Amino acid sequence: MNKQQKYFQETHIILPIIVFGVLNFAALGIGGILTSSGVVSEWYAELNKAPWTPPGWVFGAAWTTIMLAFAVFMGFLWSKTKIRRGVFLIYAFQWLLNVGWNAVFFGNHNVLLGQIVIFLLLVLVGVFLFGFWKVLRFQSLLIAPYFIWLIIANSLNAYILFMN
Repeated sequence: MNKQQKYFQETHIILPIIVFGVLNFAALGIGGILTSSGVVSEWYAELNKAPWTPPGWVFGAAWTTIMLAFAVFMGFLWSKTKIRRGVFLIYAFQWLLNVGWNAVFFGNHNVLLGQIVIFLLLVLVGVFLFGFWKVLRFQSLLIAPYFIWLIIANSLNAYILFMN
């Protein structure tokens, strides 16, 4: 590979990382708006929550890290895949589920539907992690924190569902 090809390959990944980063943080922002005062609401405060529920500051730190790593993952996937339309459709559905959970759980107080939404989100992130392993190999591990966090989030939502 000559210098020009290498430069193109390196810069070819930067734009998708930026675009997916903007989309990811837009999802966090919109999700935050939809959550509104839900975290400090009387409804949420009175719920019987799992003993392993992390303190509030962990959520912000975790989501920031997850969305940065996810943007880099998507940049690599976008630059290496031949099925961009399919990748974007999965990404878009993931984005809607991610944002939608906040409205369903905190906005509508619908814990059951929230469980369904967050489980579907886990499945889609699993598709990214395991379904594109052959394309990305160890770069797929960039999405592992998202997958692990969603396993925890599913357990937190399920605890609230079954214990309230």
